[in-house]
Amino acid sequence: MAGTVIAVCISTERGTAKRNAGEGYLKEDFGLVGDSHAGSPRQISLLMWESVARFTQEHGLKPQPGDFAENILTRGIDLKEAKPGMRLQAGEGILEVIQIGKEERPYHYSFHGFRLLAAEGVFCRVVKGGRVRVGDPIKTVDAGRAE
Repeated sequence: MAGTVIAVCISTERGTAKRNAGEGYLKEDFGLVGDSHAGSPRQISLLMWESVARFTQEHGLKPQPGDFAENILTRGIDLKEAKPGMRLQAGEGILEVIQIGKEERPYHYSFHGFRLLAAEGVFCRVVKGGRVRVGDPIKTVDAGRAE
């Protein structure tokens, strides 16, 4: 699997949308430096642009990168095929998938009442640090274990 990073998004507070910073540093066993979720178990969140485009078509809303609180917005890589243990290279960093989606809670951030990241997000930990930028490739480097 391979695709492209189309946004690198950061927020300094939990429970808010993120903003597209265009680039960032993935710190090993920590997350995206400067992001409020760095240091948590779900260090990095990935979301496919294709999911956002489908949402836009279905709901008529026009979210911007980061509006679903994702760290890395991708295009061209089918993250629906991701499984825990799979490793992805995003720019210079290596991520390991730890969770697909998450349980929705009433206090979780939503975009106009929608929580696309909870339903379709891929959550990772950083296993090798490095810079990630808009336009960088994102690709599978180890298929990991099947679950």
